[in-house]
Amino acid sequence: MINKIQKVKAEVAKVVVGQEKMIDSLLIALLCEGHILIEGVPGLAKTTTVNALSKALGLNFKRTQFTPDLLPSDILGAEIYDPQNNQFKIKKGPVFTNLLLADEINRAPAKVQSALLEVMQEKQVTLGDTTFKLDPPFFVMATQNPVEQEGVYQLPEAQLDRFMLKLIVDYNTKEEELEIARRISSGSSGEINAVLSADELVEIKKNIASIHVDAEVEAYMIELVNATRNPKEYGLEDIEEFIQFGASPRVSIDMFKAVKAMAFMRGKDFVTPIDVAYIAKELMRHRIVLTYEAEAEGVTTDEIIQKVLETVAIP
Repeated sequence: MINKIQKVKAEVAKVVVGQEKMIDSLLIALLCEGHILIEGVPGLAKTTTVNALSKALGLNFKRTQFTPDLLPSDILGAEIYDPQNNQFKIKKGPVFTNLLLADEINRAPAKVQSALLEVMQEKQVTLGDTTFKLDPPFFVMATQNPVEQEGVYQLPEAQLDRFMLKLIVDYNTKEEELEIARRISSGSSGEINAVLSADELVEIKKNIASIHVDAEVEAYMIELVNATRNPKEYGLEDIEEFIQFGASPRVSIDMFKAVKAMAFMRGKDFVTPIDVAYIAKELMRHRIVLTYEAEAEGVTTDEIIQKVLETVAIP
């Protein structure tokens, strides 16, 4: 089954150059039935990647551009009156898909964000008196543009906590950008083929659930999370003043699932501390609330997490 994952990555690589961390994170979130928030400047192939991934997996894909005038019904759907039949009928919105790209999610007002939050958590939509269960898998990839700050709404901590991973996407290397320009200018990007069926996806999830995690590695993950809440216990007094709230309990739950998926994608049947370190920042960076002192001194959550990783003893 690991070969199937490699085939999926090979298909995505036909149209996406580099960005291996983004592709890995998308696959981890999908395999763990989580959601992912991606932050990066425009033009880094965020939309292209998730579209290519949906094609390689044979899943439905829809994209919604979030704007300040968006309404909850624009993403959920609504009851529409049919004058010919003198009755209301249901018009389903773009959330009725497998992979939903919520582009620039922080541009939408609170009502829209809370509507999406319910769908992400419950994986169901209520329209009128009818509740519809979404067909699995349902996966939200939301993007944020860190450059523009005008006309955006900061995502509340409760919503950020629902995202399994938050990924910071950076520019490609010079060599990768040269390859991208050559491909686009020559029109030589390959066609994406579906290489993984829904049944095979279910089988992979079963394999991931059975991956072994040693008791010492489990304890290590809990220590990492606890160190963000009680840094003084770990000799991290220098970062205590920068943390207002440590990582939430959802981090522990998501970490236990994500590291298994990480190990599986590396072709192993057991989890090592390396798997934990590879994904730790993506799991925690959006779930730690910093103090005003941290903001004033330019301290980031990534720096806090790095200090914790360097301090907590590795089993």
